[in-house]
Amino acid sequence: MTIKLFFFLVGYGLMLIGFSTIMLYINLLGLGYNFKEYICYIVKLPEFIYLIIGFLFVNLSNFFKGDKNEKCV
Repeated sequence: MTIKLFFFLVGYGLMLIGFSTIMLYINLLGLGYNFKEYICYIVKLPEFIYLIIGFLFVNLSNFFKGDKNEKCV
């Protein structure tokens, strides 16, 4: 249970960093960039990797089985 909670919280934090950066850079669309240039720029950022890793951590924490003695709450 604790390892699942740890992976979930770390994944949530990484996704929060990634999404907030994407929201900050959405202002580039107002400066004249088109959507394709915006996506190409976002994919090159290291925060995009945090977003992907965080998404994987959150999903994997949901799919891990708990201990045998763990009771459902």
